[in-house]
Amino acid sequence: MFQKLFYTLVALTLFTFIGCSNEGDTTKVSIDSIDADEVLRLDPNADIFQYEGVIYKSNVDWVDKLSLSKDVQIGEIKTKNDTNTDFYDGMSNKLPVGTKIFSAKERGDILIVESGDSVLKYLAIVEG
Repeated sequence: MFQKLFYTLVALTLFTFIGCSNEGDTTKVSIDSIDADEVLRLDPNADIFQYEGVIYKSNVDWVDKLSLSKDVQIGEIKTKNDTNTDFYDGMSNKLPVGTKIFSAKERGDILIVESGDSVLKYLAIVEG
């Protein structure tokens, strides 16, 4: 009886280690940023800037309808590039140099920009 129980436990242990292994099988889910070239190819008149490697775009209807309040200043536009799609952080294609960028208290995927007398909302453009 003991021997039968021992073999059953050994078989069950081996089955657990071998049969339940997913060695080599991995699933990776990621959300990647879209670059300025892709955004401007889809919408040549898009108003965009780059912050921390992510392109942000204004004039998104549902974003413009949100009631958001600005939080802390997180950056500013350092360079204007309206001639090509080679963007880096702090670069915009329409906003003037020195424009202040703020986080939004209510959402992490939207940034608020003060440009002159205007307050604009920019949505992070990502693909998933």
